[in-house]
Amino acid sequence: MLVKLPEAGVDALTAPFRPGLRSRRYRTASLNTPRPAEIIPVTTRDGAKLRVHAYGPADGEVIVLAHGWSCAIEYWNPQINAFSGEYRVIAFDQRGHGESESGTRPFSADQLADDFSDILDAVLAPGQRAVLVGHSMGGMTIQAWARKYPEQVRFRASAVLLATTAARQIPTRATVIPILNDVIPGPEWLAVALFGTPVPLPGGAAVNLIAKHRLANPAATRDEVRFGVSIVRSCRPSVRAAVARGLVKLDLHGAAANLTVPTTVIAGSYDKLLPEVHSREIADTLAEAGYLDRYSVLPTGHLVNIEAAHAFNIELHRVIRVARRGTMATAV
Repeated sequence: MLVKLPEAGVDALTAPFRPGLRSRRYRTASLNTPRPAEIIPVTTRDGAKLRVHAYGPADGEVIVLAHGWSCAIEYWNPQINAFSGEYRVIAFDQRGHGESESGTRPFSADQLADDFSDILDAVLAPGQRAVLVGHSMGGMTIQAWARKYPEQVRFRASAVLLATTAARQIPTRATVIPILNDVIPGPEWLAVALFGTPVPLPGGAAVNLIAKHRLANPAATRDEVRFGVSIVRSCRPSVRAAVARGLVKLDLHGAAANLTVPTTVIAGSYDKLLPEVHSREIADTLAEAGYLDRYSVLPTGHLVNIEAAHAFNIELHRVIRVARRGTMATAV
């Protein structure tokens, strides 16, 4: 049985190791962390300071990357390294994640929406629009923002890509818990007990093997698995637990209808954390509203932009072209 530990103490215990976990070097060069061209100061409306990095040319077309639960800016290294030669790539640590402060607000859909709105205000010039990319909780962030600020969507976004994300019913649809979830849906209390308890995550070969079988696809490389595990382990245990407890109750059903720009949805056929049913539901909402650009399923687990970086990047290039055509049509 898991015992809840003092959150400040467990965070302090892991503090010396967390930055190193995000900056590890790999034989797979695309996973290595690049130096940002600019650090953009962003303070949320409740005073939390967020870590926001810009990569690439200052005058390039803008891509904004929103990471998921327990991750950080570095989660997007495969995309930052691939796109920052030509585009201005913006990536940020979600509240409490990475080096961003937790502030005073608890996790909620409104908090996700407000933080994202504050970030877009800071990184985009008046009248400038960006391609918005969200993975997992990052996709939920974009949906929450669109629900709370529908009037901002067409002024701030030129296109959207949502990857292995969800809108609701996260614990009851997951199949990530070995043996049990292979037979029955996971009850909410079990998700809270396993993921909502602030404990440090161990490393090592056994943990990587479990992660490969539950979070990735059977063909995932050693570097891909090590990279994903290291990023997740770098999150503060208290934040990982608090956000997990909030995600259990999160309900953004229908919010995607407010994404009134071309929106692409990508699912992973091996995704056990947020199975394809979530992505299909979001795609159906978008299709009914008339804004679904493409729905695709890649042979990956949950870490789609890592496990299938080449295919993911090809799709993001296509989304950028779609956004560019829309921007030109608007200008005319």
